[in-house]
Amino acid sequence: MSSPDSFLSIKYHTHGNPKEVLQPEFCSIDGCKEGEVIVKFEAATIHPSDIGLINGSYGNLNQLPCSGGREGVGVIHSVGKGVDENLLGRPVCLPSNAGVWQEFFCVKVESLLFLPSLVPLDQLAVSVLNPMTAWRLLNDFEYLKNDDVIIQNAGNSSVGLSVIQFAKILGVRCISLVRGKEKVEKLSKLTDCEVFEDNDDVFEKIVSITKGRKCSLALNSVGGRSSLRLARCLKDGGVHVTFGAMDSSPIRFPTRNLIFNDIRFVGFWLDRWKRKRSQTEIRAAMEDVLQPLALTQIIHQIDSVFELKDFLKAIERNEQSRLGKVLLVRPGSELIKFKGQAD
Repeated sequence: MSSPDSFLSIKYHTHGNPKEVLQPEFCSIDGCKEGEVIVKFEAATIHPSDIGLINGSYGNLNQLPCSGGREGVGVIHSVGKGVDENLLGRPVCLPSNAGVWQEFFCVKVESLLFLPSLVPLDQLAVSVLNPMTAWRLLNDFEYLKNDDVIIQNAGNSSVGLSVIQFAKILGVRCISLVRGKEKVEKLSKLTDCEVFEDNDDVFEKIVSITKGRKCSLALNSVGGRSSLRLARCLKDGGVHVTFGAMDSSPIRFPTRNLIFNDIRFVGFWLDRWKRKRSQTEIRAAMEDVLQPLALTQIIHQIDSVFELKDFLKAIERNEQSRLGKVLLVRPGSELIKFKGQAD
């Protein structure tokens, strides 16, 4: 069994293809000093930004060498002098500054971000980054009222699924676009929001079903022609927020929408948002997304679960079409029993 004296870390020393540069290494941690705790890894997910960090394309890179991953959940394993022993076993966010794909961490107790104890670990592993992005997108750019209509592309992504659920809580009508009829069917079975194929027929459909009102807010994580479709679906004075660019193909700027419809085009990056907030403000923002999770008003989709040592298999699964996140978990985790690994 691993311990702070010898534990697995999935590290990279240079940027590149994750399958080529990630390597398993064994590390150790000295005992806790005063005011410190040791956190034991329970579960972490694989985000697109994790891949960007590893291959060097993300906007803010970690100092090398470091472990992969930037979001996960652990429990407090041991405490140093001056730290309340009642914290033992409490679930916390894994510290992401040097990567979270490793079995133990030593951190200052005051830096801990606590998570609700009664929520399943697989849900806690994906409970902050994507949900907080979704919440900020819905609350920071437009004052949405009951029965307002919003539209998003990539509605089957993890952020998209969070947007759908939070919009329902807020009483906002959410229309989601996805690429391909098969994805329309899958998302329609999973949610009760309106789902359409992301093609050039979208504008006429939106005008029809909204009776000409169109949408107040458009959330773009795809780019390319899809982003232009969203712009056309906005009402006068609507807001178009870009927070991703899966399609990097160049597009012609929609001058007509900007001039004649007074559309606002803005961007959002959660990392930048967090850098401008205090620890107290970040903790308060986490409550906005953790409370609905604790009350089971929302649920995060999990596709498959792999032990940390099987990180290459997990990355391969992450590259395939799916609905939900891929998790890495500690050896022998009970999560393996409940979430079957995909073939």
